[in-house]
Amino acid sequence: IDFDLILENIKDLNSLVGEGISQVEHTPRGARLRWPEPVPLTLYQNGIVIGHGAFRPYQHPATQQCLQDIMDGYFPSELQPRYPDGV
Repeated sequence: IDFDLILENIKDLNSLVGEGISQVEHTPRGARLRWPEPVPLTLYQNGIVIGHGAFRPYQHPATQQCLQDIMDGYFPSELQPRYPDGV
């Protein structure tokens, strides 16, 4: 696993979706600015945790697919249904 590539691509993906830039949220009485809520990714020596989910070892096929998506420069496909515009 190329951790340097993962970290570099995460930084690029965060920039792509406007990390640190507020978004306009429409409310019943107008609009307000809100910060997008990040989804934390914690990398461990033997696995990962995404958000507040369970620990996932690197040997698990879904974990391997998630990391491969990131190493290929894409958002993890498992997050796309929940975050279609990126996260």
